[in-house]
Amino acid sequence: MQKNKALIFLSIVMFVNALSYASIIPLFYTYSEHFGINPFGLSLLFSSFSIAQFLVTPILGRLSDRFGRKPILLVCLLGSSISLAVFGSAQSITMLFIARIIDGITGGNNSVAQAALADITQEKDRAKAFGMLGAIFGVGFLLGPAIGGLMGKISLSAPFWFASGLALLGVIIGLFLLQETNKQQKVSVKEPLFRFKVMYEVLFTPLVGTIILINFLIMIAQNSWILGFQAFTVDVLELSSTTIGFLFSLSGLLTIILQGFGIKILLNKVNNKQKILKMSLFFSTLIVALIALANNFLVFLTLMIIYNLIGFPLMPVVSALISEGTKAEDQGGIMGINQSFTSLGQIIGPVLAGIIAEKSVNLIFILSASIIFIAYLLTTRLKAHFVRVDL
Repeated sequence: MQKNKALIFLSIVMFVNALSYASIIPLFYTYSEHFGINPFGLSLLFSSFSIAQFLVTPILGRLSDRFGRKPILLVCLLGSSISLAVFGSAQSITMLFIARIIDGITGGNNSVAQAALADITQEKDRAKAFGMLGAIFGVGFLLGPAIGGLMGKISLSAPFWFASGLALLGVIIGLFLLQETNKQQKVSVKEPLFRFKVMYEVLFTPLVGTIILINFLIMIAQNSWILGFQAFTVDVLELSSTTIGFLFSLSGLLTIILQGFGIKILLNKVNNKQKILKMSLFFSTLIVALIALANNFLVFLTLMIIYNLIGFPLMPVVSALISEGTKAEDQGGIMGINQSFTSLGQIIGPVLAGIIAEKSVNLIFILSASIIFIAYLLTTRLKAHFVRVDL
């Protein structure tokens, strides 16, 4: 019963995270431009979230190892609620930045939620569980823009207040529904919460470090790919906004179905997560490279669907391998480090894509394919050992 309640709450956390984030996307730039921010300022405003998250997420993970998952999850959700309310009521550019930074600081609850999921699931079931959380996140991300667009008809700030209310509702539900999942809590209060040199040291551990580095490269490639997708569909294929919206919705729907159900079928047939990771990375390299050659909508659509079919195991398998290779008392800290590198990839990817796009939009996909191939080559380093660094 306790496990089921925890799973329900973790699902709520992921759904609220996705819905609250995605619901502000349609009006984020319009709302920010209301304050007279130029395009460069907008990029800084958007990136401030990821920068803050990169710096703070490992500490949040370690705090959850020391004090438990529940209090950290609730504080993070409360922080998100406050930041969204501040953004929605801001009267100056400074307040917009403060709101985004607060959201970044408390936005590491994905890693804490993953650590909590690892607490209550057996190793053999974790990839499936991570896949289900990914599917729930996908549902929220699919519904968010539509809800945000409807709320935006009320006022420009309405989506932010709506998202704030969702996060606050998550806090209230968690107070009554969630029991503490981290029974270890072995981290001494005398130990430092986090040493940032560990983020460098952990990359050299046989299994976990390699997986984190692979995930970092995947994030750079995917976030480059997202920018390339937008530029390619508009400038090369000359698609309408309606068609582009359809492509996003289709991709989201495929993610929900494949991560929710496909990962279970795949793991039953290929009971080797490292092999699945290698195959997915190798064929993803080929498909992303071929997208650069697409010259019409039908070819692009076909390749995008194939990419979703091939790439869907990446995130749940990566999360499962990291969790399985980490000692129980270090789950939060290591998941936090992984989320931190994820945030860094989200910063670097669009910057690289922007530089490449100055020469050719098509080259963005070649860049992404090259980065994914490097990640594939790194799979030769994989060895099943526990983390060998002191957090």
